[in-house]
Amino acid sequence: MKNISLIGSVLVLVLLGVGAYFVLQSTLPAPVSPGAETATSTPQTATTTPVATESEATGAHTIGTSVKGLPIMAYHYGTGATRLLFVAGLHGGYEWNTVLVAYDLIDYLDAHPEAIAPNESVTVIPVVNPDGLTAVVGTEGRFSPSAVPTPASKTVVGRFNANQVDLNRNFDCDWHATGIWQNKSVNGGSAAFSEPESQAIRKYVETYPPTAVVVWYSAAGGVYASSCHDGVLPETNTLTQVFADASGYKAYQSFDFYATTGDMVNWLAKSRLPAISVLLTNHTDTEWSKNQAGVLAVLKHYAQ
Repeated sequence: MKNISLIGSVLVLVLLGVGAYFVLQSTLPAPVSPGAETATSTPQTATTTPVATESEATGAHTIGTSVKGLPIMAYHYGTGATRLLFVAGLHGGYEWNTVLVAYDLIDYLDAHPEAIAPNESVTVIPVVNPDGLTAVVGTEGRFSPSAVPTPASKTVVGRFNANQVDLNRNFDCDWHATGIWQNKSVNGGSAAFSEPESQAIRKYVETYPPTAVVVWYSAAGGVYASSCHDGVLPETNTLTQVFADASGYKAYQSFDFYATTGDMVNWLAKSRLPAISVLLTNHTDTEWSKNQAGVLAVLKHYAQ
């Protein structure tokens, strides 16, 4: 009898254990087959190739828009950490030949990517003021010189953006609401960087700080160093001389034909970034051979 009682106790314990096992299993989530995913499973982190940033991706990018909503385009080449920035069209249709110089550079880099060293990247912003360019030539992009009206006095309206602000008086170095252009008063905006075009340049420069900047204007013929009350940066002096020697333009320590307030390259100097103004000789010629030589000399200077 004792043996029967003992066997019965063991059977009861076994049955209780089996029952507990099945109860526990019923409360657990169903197994997930490899590669399958259920609503209650934790998603796995996908392994992906990083998306190229704007500074790393070649091609055209919109960096902002004008007062009228026209795109401000940047064309990027190369992936090196030494960033070289070339800018034109700040005065829109009034300095339309600077825009064509920038497009000449874009065409050259499209055809000669080997001109850029592995450690370099190049960004070209051909039209900072698309509203001003469109007011004269009818487009914010590529155009033919035959689209430019004559006489040249008709292009003066294109110097300003759609708010009638002179964008090269809207940057943060000695900014004033009223600036000077030759012997005329011009609108510098309601504050430094009040205009969407100058804001786009500031955002781009702050996001991707350039190693050196070349800005094209017209017309005086020369290469001008930048500064903002703190002397000319040593590298700016070097950049000025490199471009001048190669291009044949004369080098100048400053632009002193008349007082300029809110000037873009001087704001870059205030930001401790080497920058020069390259002024074409007149308002119609691109002088591409001279500027090509200057650009190539700059690329060679910064190549490793």
